[in-house]
Amino acid sequence: MMAGMNTDQHRDAAYEELTQGETDAAIARLEANLAQNPEDPALLINLGSAWAVRGDKDKAAGYYRAAARSDVRYQLELADGEWIDSRAAARLALRTLEQSAVAMN
Repeated sequence: MMAGMNTDQHRDAAYEELTQGETDAAIARLEANLAQNPEDPALLINLGSAWAVRGDKDKAAGYYRAAARSDVRYQLELADGEWIDSRAAARLALRTLEQSAVAMN
């Protein structure tokens, strides 16, 4: 699950890197941006998604949980074009991650 933002101030959420399969570049960009905006849910969700692609489900879950708890909250556009509250998007990403882990066992 990748997220874009619906805010007046655009933040780089490494969407292009993620959609092009450049996971390492996405992680580097997201971590750098997160240092400036540690509560930003789009950054946290996309970082979780990048780590999920890399196979680190625990790290991914940690970022999704941080996004769900973040005091920062706004509408995000999901990869399928749906707009959703950032906390709901984070919880959805976490459920999807957990379901994929169960399905693999």
